[in-house]
Amino acid sequence: MSKPKLLVVEDDAGMQQQLRWCLDSYDVLLADSRSSAMLQMRRHQPAVITLDLGLPPDAEGASEGLDLLQEILALAPGSKVIILSASEERAHALKAIALGAYDFHAKPLDVEVLTLVLARAFYLHGLQAENQRMMQASTDTPLAGIISRDPAMLRLCRNIEKVAASSATVVLLGDSGCGKELLARALHQQSPRRSQRFVAINCAAIPEQLLEAELFGYEKGAYTGALKQTAGKLELAQGGTFFFDEVAELALPLQAKLLRFLQERVIERLGGRSEIALDVRIVCATHQDLAALVQASRFRADLYYRLNQITLSVPALCQRAGDSTLLAHHFRNRYCHSEGRALMPFSSAALLAIEAYTWPGNVRELESAVRRAVVMAEGAQILPGDLGLDDAAVAPSSLDLRAARLAAEYRVMVQALAQADGNIARAAELMGISRPTLYDLMEHHGLERG
Repeated sequence: MSKPKLLVVEDDAGMQQQLRWCLDSYDVLLADSRSSAMLQMRRHQPAVITLDLGLPPDAEGASEGLDLLQEILALAPGSKVIILSASEERAHALKAIALGAYDFHAKPLDVEVLTLVLARAFYLHGLQAENQRMMQASTDTPLAGIISRDPAMLRLCRNIEKVAASSATVVLLGDSGCGKELLARALHQQSPRRSQRFVAINCAAIPEQLLEAELFGYEKGAYTGALKQTAGKLELAQGGTFFFDEVAELALPLQAKLLRFLQERVIERLGGRSEIALDVRIVCATHQDLAALVQASRFRADLYYRLNQITLSVPALCQRAGDSTLLAHHFRNRYCHSEGRALMPFSSAALLAIEAYTWPGNVRELESAVRRAVVMAEGAQILPGDLGLDDAAVAPSSLDLRAARLAAEYRVMVQALAQADGNIARAAELMGISRPTLYDLMEHHGLERG
């Protein structure tokens, strides 16, 4: 097997040779200036770099080395840069860490310590690269948009797969922002209708007077301003899936029309006299209690029973142990890439704040917080303040000792797995237990290894 590539940026020829001789287990690439270092980076894409900040033309300072550090991280955000600095240059080394360097090692060099630091840097880079490959591979699956390790959410995904093959009407119940439309799209992609259109409408976002025309279409002259025949969105979904988001907001007259469509599978355009037969699967979602609305006479009972063929509840983010951290990493990766920023790690305090906060806005609120942090963060790490979570409070624990112990054990386990991006060895290390012990705990709590 080929040796891992290690780039050594050092303008002292003697130090170059010493490092090449000491680090013979690596394919050592040498550079003595900012331009030659960037040439090596583009040509070989090394995972780990050692960098002496004192480079010409500022060999006595650190400006050239710090500029090079930022160029390297802009080109390859996942690379690990280790600063080699003399003890009197400690302030420069700390500034480099703040800019995103992985670590620093003081001169004169302790070869054994440096070897350990390098081995750890290569190992961490490999873990992150493997995680990235796994995430990329997962985008090819029908439920690619669903990211979770929570057993309840995974059961929901399996239920989505089960009902997808049928044409039964499905109602998704859950708080705003918990991913109901994402699940509806996944259901469509799993179904035999995947080659046809998925059409969505938010019943709360369109005035009642316009919603009927949007859904059913209209004939020319049906009302003032109807200048041509226009197909409704239900027609546009012919052969596919139609998603009613916030279906509880439908006015009672429109509920009656929707009921007729569900019973007869035909519609009439506004101002029209002919019936149009449609083959459309209906998926609905709401954050409200439909049964309670029926009792309050705000939702038709006959429509409720017609829709209520298959009802699936989507858990809130605060009920999905470990998922807030897992999703935070996912959104951080996405927005660091889209915003052109180096991949910034979360500080330990930020991860604790994410896990402690209840996220009343669910996944949508978490995504917005992480995007804001990526854009606004001034340091090399994302801090609680960047997320707006300075005052995040931890929920009170149970007084049932056995239940609390099991809950705490489960919570620590899934949080460790989330922070380790699914790497079992790393999660076991974070928990201070062996890998077999972690496997036993996962089996005991019904957590699948995948």
